[in-house]
Amino acid sequence: MTMTPIQKIWEQLNFVSDCSSLSEDQIKTIFPILKGEASAREIKRIRYLLQRSGIKRIKRLEDFDWKFNPNLPRNEILAFSESSWLTEVRNLVLIGPSGVGKSHLASALCHKAIQKGIPTAFISCFDLVSKLKRSTNKLTMLNYYSTINLLCLDELGYVFPTQEQANDIFQIISKRSELASTIVTTNLIPSQWGKIFEASTATAILDRLNLNGSFVTCEGRSYRSKK
Repeated sequence: MTMTPIQKIWEQLNFVSDCSSLSEDQIKTIFPILKGEASAREIKRIRYLLQRSGIKRIKRLEDFDWKFNPNLPRNEILAFSESSWLTEVRNLVLIGPSGVGKSHLASALCHKAIQKGIPTAFISCFDLVSKLKRSTNKLTMLNYYSTINLLCLDELGYVFPTQEQANDIFQIISKRSELASTIVTTNLIPSQWGKIFEASTATAILDRLNLNGSFVTCEGRSYRSKK
């Protein structure tokens, strides 16, 4: 069972001093202090997770303009965001043309996870393969993206990876299967993934994502043309 921030601080306090002898009045005096300390620690942790996440600009579901594209699957996405998708380890693949809001929605879901204190990484596929190529410790980086609680791979299909890079992407997604949630945004429907991966690799990646996964199609006008 996960402890609340206040419970963690109380446990630490018990470690250095026996709190069982405290009177009710003393506990009432201490509690607001603990609550303030817990709140400060939680804010500090969230800021740290946000800085580490790779999210460049904060996006929220509450700020998304659903009216501009009324055909977007709003109910499906909101239902997913309110579900136990992080604890149940569920994947989400957002499919659609450039500009319809896939990255905004994915980033907003990642931000919501961070607000819950969940370590998250948001990175485009181009940046991922570039970082892996430049890395002096590739295995450590592969392990990081394979094990972090929530990973969002943005813009799959906008870069054509080499076979080695495709294998790296597969390795990450495969290791995450049934262990941690993954979000993918792409401009390609599943039958087109063979354009960027070898057929066998594309099938294997789709199989891993399809396990406890939802594939959601996003259609509509480009928000970039919005005035």
